[in-house]
Amino acid sequence: MRKLLLTLGFCLMAIFVFAQEADDIVGVWEPGHGKARVKIDNIDGKYYGRIVWLKEPNDPETGEPKTDVNNPDKSMANVPLRGYRILKDFEYKGKGEWAEGTIYDPETGNTYSSVITFKDENTLDIRGYVGVKTFGRSDTWRRLKVR
Repeated sequence: MRKLLLTLGFCLMAIFVFAQEADDIVGVWEPGHGKARVKIDNIDGKYYGRIVWLKEPNDPETGEPKTDVNNPDKSMANVPLRGYRILKDFEYKGKGEWAEGTIYDPETGNTYSSVITFKDENTLDIRGYVGVKTFGRSDTWRRLKVR
């Protein structure tokens, strides 16, 4: 009985540590270009990121909030970029890696398969690719301290 309780206790601790480790990605991050800030959240066990800040939030010609004008789905062209979900459906795979998600690039209107690697508590490596990870592009994001 004692061995059973110890085993059960270790299993519960492992699950707690795994879940806590998975949420290490939660927070506000700045992509390498510095033009935006993205808030990553855990929603029902998957990870999503939405734009919460833009360096240039308004269209210089109209003065209106920037919208997703490059989206290939023309019905999305009037959706504001601020609040737009650009990271979708990431699952924690262990050892500081989130995969099976996508990243959307509003500058080109393209969506890519993506993998996120946790470099350290303040640095993410995000790789977007089509088909094979080898043929992709990586970007380093840094965590922002939110007050």
